[in-house]
Amino acid sequence: MPLEIIGAGFGRTGTKSLKLALERLGFGPCHHMFEVHEDDEQLPFWQAAARGESLDFDKVYKRYRSAVDWPSVRYWRELAAHYPDAKIILSTRTPDSWIESVHKTIGKVMATWPELPASRRRDILEMAAKIIIEDTFDGRLADKDHAISVFGRMRRRSAPRSRLSG
Repeated sequence: MPLEIIGAGFGRTGTKSLKLALERLGFGPCHHMFEVHEDDEQLPFWQAAARGESLDFDKVYKRYRSAVDWPSVRYWRELAAHYPDAKIILSTRTPDSWIESVHKTIGKVMATWPELPASRRRDILEMAAKIIIEDTFDGRLADKDHAISVFGRMRRRSAPRSRLSG
């Protein structure tokens, strides 16, 4: 089934609530970072993406009608091109509250991955660190001003108005 909804908002912008709402409204299952944790098939796709390999979107999202949060948001433009009929939702919040939330939650957790022994959790955090910290924030997620600048560019993302929902 093709994706019908693509979330273009970074994690910590209400993506968990958006996932639950989309599923309740009939656009589920919705892909979220939770699926990478819970579905054994998902992690290898994203590890390959972190290595710079192409994603086969039809395989990655074969059981999903929507996608929000990381790691999908990193590829929202490519997803929009691949699924031209999908609507795009940009979830956001104020930059200061967003970076504070990131630094208290996912930023803190992702910073610990190199210290973890070999495990699935370490593999997930390593992949997330590559896609989020390195690829999206140029390795500077801890730099508040830089992270807010990247977040600001995300908030100004352009998508055709006909594809935007919300």
